[in-house]
Amino acid sequence: MVLTAAVLAFLFVGIVVTTGGGSDNAVCAATSGGKTAAAHEPIDGYSGDQLANAAAIMNAGAAMGLDVQGQTIGVMTAIGESTLRVIDRGDAAGPDSRGLFQQRANGAWGTYADRMDPTTSATNFFKKLVQVPNWQTMPPSRAANAVQINRDPDHYTKYYDAAKTIVAGLAGGDAACAAGVGGDAQALAKHIVDLTNQGKVTWLTPTHFPEVQAIADGHPKANCGIDTRILQVITVATKTFKSVGISDVNRLCTGQRPGAGNSSAHVVNGGGHAVDFYAFDGTATTGADANAVKLLRALGPVMADGSGTGQVQCRASAGTSLDLPMKQFDDSCNHVHVQVDPNGKEPMKLDGEDK
Repeated sequence: MVLTAAVLAFLFVGIVVTTGGGSDNAVCAATSGGKTAAAHEPIDGYSGDQLANAAAIMNAGAAMGLDVQGQTIGVMTAIGESTLRVIDRGDAAGPDSRGLFQQRANGAWGTYADRMDPTTSATNFFKKLVQVPNWQTMPPSRAANAVQINRDPDHYTKYYDAAKTIVAGLAGGDAACAAGVGGDAQALAKHIVDLTNQGKVTWLTPTHFPEVQAIADGHPKANCGIDTRILQVITVATKTFKSVGISDVNRLCTGQRPGAGNSSAHVVNGGGHAVDFYAFDGTATTGADANAVKLLRALGPVMADGSGTGQVQCRASAGTSLDLPMKQFDDSCNHVHVQVDPNGKEPMKLDGEDK
C-alpha cells in the first residue's frame, strides 16, 4: 500500500482508521462520529487516552498496510502490556521496559523517546510482527508472543475480545467507507464483477452471480434484477473489507424460499432488494462479530429511509447493541442481512451518487 504524504499527515491527527479495500486498494478511512478517539464514549471499559492510544496503534498498522486483524493484534498486545497507557516504568521481568508495548532498552526498539511514543512504538511492533512466519493464521496471542517473547504465549488471549470491540468501535464511526459510491447500476455491477474475477467477492450460492453479470452486461433480466441501492451496499462492503462473501441476493430468480419466504425483501416486488453477507476478509460472520459491527456502522448513516438489517438478537446475545438509523430484526446468526424498502424508491444518502 502506498500512502501519500498528505494522507499520512492526516492519519495522525485525531482518529482516522484505515483499511484496504476495493480493486484499486483505496484507503477507506473512518472516524469516530466526528470525535477524536479520546472524546469517544468508553468502549469495554477503556476511555480517554487509552482509546487515543488504541487509535494510534490502529493507524500505525494501517499505514503499513495491515488489515483489521493485524491492528487488533497490536491493540490486544498493548492492552496486555500496559492497559493502553504509556507507562514510564518496567517490572521485575523487565525493569527497563517502557511505553504501550513495554519495549526494552536493548536497542531493538529504538530510543527512549521511540518507546514512549504511541505511533513509533506501534510501528516498531508491527515491523516485527510482519516478519513472523504465518502470523496471520496463528492464534493472535501466539503471534504477539513471537514479537514480545514473554513467558506465557497465551498471555494476551484474554485481551483479544476487548481489542476486537475497541477496533470495531473506533473504526466504524461514519460513512467514509461509502465515499465516492455512485448510483449507476451498470457501473456498480461491472465493479462487482471485476472484484469477483479477482477473488475479492465470492458467492456461496453461485447462481446469484449471473444476476450481477446481466446488469453489468446491460441486459438485466425480469425477476432477476438487483436494486441499485443493494449494489451500492455491496460496493460499500467491498470498500470496507479486502474480501466479502455473499450468499443471497435475488431469491425470486433462484427459487429459494428460506427464512421469510415470499415476504422476504429478497423476493417481493421482483426480488433483489436485500443482500446477505456470509463472510468478511475470509472469516465467517455471526452477524454480531467485529466485522459485522464495522459494516453496519459504515452503512447506517447512508442507508435509504425504510431500510433494515437482521441479526439483532445475535448481537444482543453477544452483548452488542447498535444505535442504527434503520430497523433491526431477528434473523439467523450465520450472515449479515441488509435490505432496502422493496416498495420504495428512497435513495441512499451517498455523496458520490448522482442526484
